Amino acid sequence: MKKVVNILKYVLLLAVSVFLMWYALRSINFAAVQKELGQVNYFWIGATLLISVAGYLSRAVRWRMQFKPLGYHPSLGQTYHALMVGYLANIVLPRAGEVIRCTFLKRSANVPVNTSLGTVITERVLDLLLLVSCIGLTLLLEFDRLHGFFEEIFSSKYKGLEANLQTLYILMAVGLAGALIMGWYIFKNIKRLRQNSLFKKISHFMRGIWQGIASVRKMDQKGAFVFHTLFIWFTYFLTSYLAFFAMPGTSHLTWQAGMAILVVGGIGMSAPVQGGIGVYHILVRTALLLYAIPLDTGMAYALLVHTTQAILVVTMGVISLLVSLANNKKTAAALT
Repeated sequence: MKKVVNILKYVLLLAVSVFLMWYALRSINFAAVQKELGQVNYFWIGATLLISVAGYLSRAVRWRMQFKPLGYHPSLGQTYHALMVGYLANIVLPRAGEVIRCTFLKRSANVPVNTSLGTVITERVLDLLLLVSCIGLTLLLEFDRLHGFFEEIFSSKYKGLEANLQTLYILMAVGLAGALIMGWYIFKNIKRLRQNSLFKKISHFMRGIWQGIASVRKMDQKGAFVFHTLFIWFTYFLTSYLAFFAMPGTSHLTWQAGMAILVVGGIGMSAPVQGGIGVYHILVRTALLLYAIPLDTGMAYALLVHTTQAILVVTMGVISLLVSLANNKKTAAALT
């Protein structure tokens, strides 16, 4: 039954992606888009792909650094291959890639999955903080152009939240009461629960996750960790900005516009659909309208950047998957 539910969930997400992509393309002049794409300077696209590879390697280095304080020492190759397999999985199964990359690292480097998940949670919190910081910086730089755009994105969510505020309060109260009752029950029965095998497993799993989250505090190379965090987001910015020069219709845009596309594209890619398909295209083409870029040109830019980056992730992910499977077979053969 669980497998059927999971299959239905992913089919529904795929249907949502297809619908959003149709919505993004429905008012597009395909001849104009084709003309724009026919004039692409692939030197700049190649540059963005190389920069993206540098960003992935930096993320793998940063992820590896998080394990040292915990007593685990995966190689850079192991963290890199697990990371890219996770990105590949995210294209097919949104958000499943985080668990899958931790599973692959368990197989290749024997790092517990719960510990890896804790480090991934830290990553995601940092990514959220950097995205929010970039949104704030972009609004300061381009307030006149973008405040209405972001207001429309977030106000619709706020209005929906406001309309259901009473329900939200009730749910929060029920959740808090449930948490307090559960906490009281655990406290009163802690000695007996410690003898329960299921409780032991859950407690051990949660302890590992917390250790992974707290690994940053114990890290020796905090400066290097901060550098890689900033460098990763700098590569995201360069990918958005340098791609402007690949098309005549966007080559005149400034680095401030690149910041705008960075944050808008980041919001699109964080949507819970396969690879941000549809959402990314809609948001990016709409944001480019604010810079007097025609809808067709904006869509051509979104298609070019999203498609080339997706091809890169699929290519690197498949290679990493094959390498990881081959290495796991060698390890299993050596142990028998």
